[in-house]
Amino acid sequence: MSDPILFVIAAVFLLAGFVKGTIGMGLPTVAIGLLATRMSPAQALAIVIVPSLVTNIWQTFGGPYLRDIVRRLWPLMAGVCIGIWSGSGLMTGPYALYGSIVLGVLLVIYAIVGLSKIRFTVPRSNEKWIGGIIGVLTGLVSAATGVQVIPSMPFMQAIGMEKDELVQALGVFFTTASVALIFNLTDAGLLNVSIAVPGAIAMVAAFAGMYLGQVLRSRMSPDAFRRWFLISMMLLGIYLASETLMKLHGG
Repeated sequence: MSDPILFVIAAVFLLAGFVKGTIGMGLPTVAIGLLATRMSPAQALAIVIVPSLVTNIWQTFGGPYLRDIVRRLWPLMAGVCIGIWSGSGLMTGPYALYGSIVLGVLLVIYAIVGLSKIRFTVPRSNEKWIGGIIGVLTGLVSAATGVQVIPSMPFMQAIGMEKDELVQALGVFFTTASVALIFNLTDAGLLNVSIAVPGAIAMVAAFAGMYLGQVLRSRMSPDAFRRWFLISMMLLGIYLASETLMKLHGG
C-alpha cells in the first residue's frame, strides 16, 4: 500500500482505538466505516480483523464473568458463527458493492437506536432461543459488512446484564465473531502478507488510541462523548450509502 493510505490507516485506527478506550466499544465499527470511504469493506475488514480480535481478547478476560457469559450467550455465539459461515462470499461476490450501502444503513440504524430512549427487554426464559436467532441474523450482516453490532447490541442490552458484565460479554461475543470471520477472509484470500504492514500499523495506532481514550474517560462524561460519536456514525453512514448509490447510478 502507498504511504498516504498507510497514514490514513494509522489515523483511522488511532481514532477507532480512542473511541473504544473512551466508551468500551466501537473499534471495528469506526474503522470499517471510515476505511470503506477509501477501499472496499472486504479490504477494510482484512486490516481491521487482527487489531479487533486482539483488543477483544483483552476485553474478554478483563472480568470475572466469563463462565456465566458463556452459559447465557452460547446460542448467540453459535448463531453468529453459523450466520457468518453461511454468508461466506457475500462481501466478495458480484453484489459486494452493495455491502457499502448496507454498511451505511446499519451505521445509521445503530446511531438511531443508540440515541433513542427506546429500551428493549428480553425475559430470561426466552433469551436462549431469541439469542440464537439474533446470532444468525448478526452473522449474516457481519458476513456482508464486517460489522457485528446490529442486531446483537440491542439484544445484549435487553437481557439485563450489569455494566461490567456487559462490557466483558461484548468482548466475548466480538472475539467469537472475529474468529469466525477470519475463516471467511482466509477462504477469500484476503488474509495474506500484503496486509502485514498495514495490520501492524493499525495495531499500534489502535492501542495508542485506546490509551488516550482511557485518559479522556477519566476527565470527560462518557455519555456526552458517546452522543457525539453516534451522531458522527450517522453522518458517516449517510455519506457511505449515498456515495455508493451514486456510483451504482453512474453519478
